[in-house]
Amino acid sequence: MIYDLENRTKEFGREIIILLNSLRLSDLNRNIASQLIRSATSVGANYHEANGGSSDRDFRNKICICIKEARETKYWIEMLACAIVDEGIKCRLRLLWQEAHELVLIFAAIRNKIDRKK
Repeated sequence: MIYDLENRTKEFGREIIILLNSLRLSDLNRNIASQLIRSATSVGANYHEANGGSSDRDFRNKICICIKEARETKYWIEMLACAIVDEGIKCRLRLLWQEAHELVLIFAAIRNKIDRKK
């Protein structure tokens, strides 16, 4: 099976945007949503940057940023879930959290493979 990680990370960011766009943002969750959209879309942006990296070191650095951003995204999803009452939205957030978690694992495996080659 071939995985298009560039497309997967872009789709992840897009799904976050769609979800947040559907919410009625309050003063409480507006800041959380802002943080979430920044970290979630940063995952894909940094992976795209990694693929255009100028060196192996640059590639690895961008992969590490992808890990950090995906982990931060998991955090903000959890915080948003605390601020949301709607069970349908919470279910969507659980699925997005799972995708963020899988992305962390994928990027960590990429980083570990790079480190083993050294």
